[in-house]
Amino acid sequence: MAEKIKVLVVDDASFMVKAISEILNSDPDIEVVGSAKNGQLALEQIKALKPDVITLDVDMPVMDGIKAVRHIMLECPVPTVMLSSLFSNGAISFEALRLGVVDFLPKPSGAISQDIHNAKQQIIKRIKIAVSVNIHNIHRVKVQPTNELNELENYYGFQNLEHLLLLGTTLGGPNTSIRLFSKLSPKLSTAAIVVQEISPKILSAFVEEFDKYSGWNIREAIDGSILESGVCYIASNEYATTIDVNENNEVILKLSEAVKKPLNKLFSSAAQIFGDHTIGVLLTGIGNDGSEGFLSIKEKLGVTIAQKSDTCVYPNLVECAVEKGLVDRVVEESNLANEIETVINERTNDPSSS
Repeated sequence: MAEKIKVLVVDDASFMVKAISEILNSDPDIEVVGSAKNGQLALEQIKALKPDVITLDVDMPVMDGIKAVRHIMLECPVPTVMLSSLFSNGAISFEALRLGVVDFLPKPSGAISQDIHNAKQQIIKRIKIAVSVNIHNIHRVKVQPTNELNELENYYGFQNLEHLLLLGTTLGGPNTSIRLFSKLSPKLSTAAIVVQEISPKILSAFVEEFDKYSGWNIREAIDGSILESGVCYIASNEYATTIDVNENNEVILKLSEAVKKPLNKLFSSAAQIFGDHTIGVLLTGIGNDGSEGFLSIKEKLGVTIAQKSDTCVYPNLVECAVEKGLVDRVVEESNLANEIETVINERTNDPSSS
């Protein structure tokens, strides 16, 4: 019989500890082995109880959740799911994901309430996925505000929209996206679209904060947006994002209701419009989404790139595409930005590329 997933619940509110514990203990595969009222006590409990996963609040006395994540990832790394009512604060969600939490979920509001129990399955699902994370591949991202960067003119400059860069990921993806767009030059003749597993409730605030740390113009993906070169549009995989053309023959984003495999829809729709100027990238993630979309890109002579699986927090997404022979280039995470720039520059200068 398989051992239960051991969880430590960290929250200074006793009613929330009780509510989260009841949710988790209701699943036969999960056992709450302890709780802590602040980050300092959490560190002690992690070392003593050796949990498989922790849930972590942000707003706590003595040591808050953000400070706790910094210490946890250095001293006693453990997969961390952050549950917070501060989801409208982009600085907090961005910092937590930058530091390497597996996911940042809005804490259900209200007392021990219907709201909490409506979120039951989502919380349980995150715990079960978090336990399989490759913790050794989680690294904090070093970032610098763009207003402190030297020679800002090197980071901005209009280019015609000739290519479309598409990046697909699921859980664990925001951390990788932050790292990539802190390195990737925005002076490329492409727009970028990132579809990742992130709660729509935190997306706007997260994007606003992310924009402060990238030479790219980071925007939330909004239905009807006209695609612009040098702009990175970030979307949640909780709805479908596709590429279309409006009545003025301008390339736009279309957002619609959730589908089971949003990456396939994104990649396939882009390939129909951008053809061999489509660059698809699969990053860390769970599941097999994206493979059929990669086939569409290859059929239109675009380029498909996958993060090397042994550098992924979760390798499933890229391994599925690689096993099916649908990946042109497999790249170390640290070299993704250089490889993307190389591909776009090669295609820009290649007269045979239509």
